[in-house]
Amino acid sequence: MWKFIDQILCEFRKCFSRQASFEWFVIIVIGCMIRSDAQGITTLVRDLYINPELYTTMLEFFRANSWNIDAMITCWVKVIKKFAPIHKVDGYTILIGDGVKQSKEGKKMPAVKKLYQESENSSKPNYMYGHMFGCIGVLAGNVLKMFCIPISLRLHDGLDTINTWKGTLNNSHVVQTIIDGFEVAKTMGKSILALDRYYLTVPGLEKLNNLTQKFKVHLDIITKSKKNCTAYEEAPPYKGRGRPPKKGPTVKIMNLFEKKELFRNEIIELYGKKENVSYYCINLLWGKKLYKKLRFVLVEYSGCKSILASTNLELDPIKIIQIYGYRFKIECLFRELKQIIQGFCYHFWSKYMPKLNRYKKKTDPEPLEEINCQKAKNRIILAVKAIEGFVMFNYIAIGIVQMVSLLFSEKINKSFFRFLRTPSLKFVSEATVVCYIRKNIFAALAFNADLTILQIIRKKQLDTIMHQEMDVS
Repeated sequence: MWKFIDQILCEFRKCFSRQASFEWFVIIVIGCMIRSDAQGITTLVRDLYINPELYTTMLEFFRANSWNIDAMITCWVKVIKKFAPIHKVDGYTILIGDGVKQSKEGKKMPAVKKLYQESENSSKPNYMYGHMFGCIGVLAGNVLKMFCIPISLRLHDGLDTINTWKGTLNNSHVVQTIIDGFEVAKTMGKSILALDRYYLTVPGLEKLNNLTQKFKVHLDIITKSKKNCTAYEEAPPYKGRGRPPKKGPTVKIMNLFEKKELFRNEIIELYGKKENVSYYCINLLWGKKLYKKLRFVLVEYSGCKSILASTNLELDPIKIIQIYGYRFKIECLFRELKQIIQGFCYHFWSKYMPKLNRYKKKTDPEPLEEINCQKAKNRIILAVKAIEGFVMFNYIAIGIVQMVSLLFSEKINKSFFRFLRTPSLKFVSEATVVCYIRKNIFAALAFNADLTILQIIRKKQLDTIMHQEMDVS
């Protein structure tokens, strides 16, 4: 197992222009796997017994110019394709996309803004201040156990002015998610991207069409439509004068549930259980002024009615239902990322940031636009890089943990190191893998001294530095 982790992390060496930066990357990723609390970088120093004098150096690494986030994500996609047991459906790699909001109230933290929070939990407020991340993951595993391995998790909101400084385009969260998914599909091959309901938009489909035509990469989308969705039949043959119509009669899709004679009944494995599902499939045009043909699948089970939409017009309706059912795996990923390894407990800020104004109106000017100093702009951009970098190192850590669970669960189960009231008979959870690594990391240092990652940890530890000083004296 430790050789497997060593092999994965060594794949990232080419992403760093300096050996010292690569060493800090290894320490941070391993530290994220075994961290015992959510106290930021200081937790990594305590849990790995790193020399406290190196704490400032570790902080500087997050803003260093010796590594680039885009190159790291590209390398991580190749690592997943090489080492992870990717689950495919009819030859398609299943990608999952969604957004996650993290509460942050730092007064000088970039990209913090007021966000609307959709939740059925009455204890949560309707609005909060924080960061909005867009995530792309890939489905890995088999029928017995599946994970959504994170590939990309980046800030998608609050960066309009900062992106202008960097010379990059400002895209909406929906469009940027499709762009991120398309970049992954370039490496993974033909893919299907499962998305939540609010991603079915005209700008999103237009962006997908433009990217597909430009790069010739096959990427389809499966999402859920709103219950008030309106589609159109194909335009009938037209022989008159003038411009031919682009669409036919209007169809209220929700009204099709009343035509029970059109539905078929099947027993499908959904969310880990056998479900009796009634469904009906129809191809219709959708989108005002776009009129793109989509495959709509009307699903009814356990008293619930849903409308699924796919850009793949040849995919079996049962496959569409099952693939959308896999989308929930990304919600499990967010839970593990927040609760198991504390992947969002960052505290990066910049003194050059204007103080957060909670009472700012939409008509008020953007405070960042008043910054003219290039040094201040660069410092704020580096603070954004530190935030995205910290989250990236954490999702690389949870991705490695998931791969270890899929490949080495039998070894972990045989160790009987942790009492579980209902132990897993086949695959262990991410929490069990993290607990196993935490309890065996220092034994691994003693019995696997030849591994690169463990040599790096030993090099930075306090007792090693103390011994070196004693030898010199």
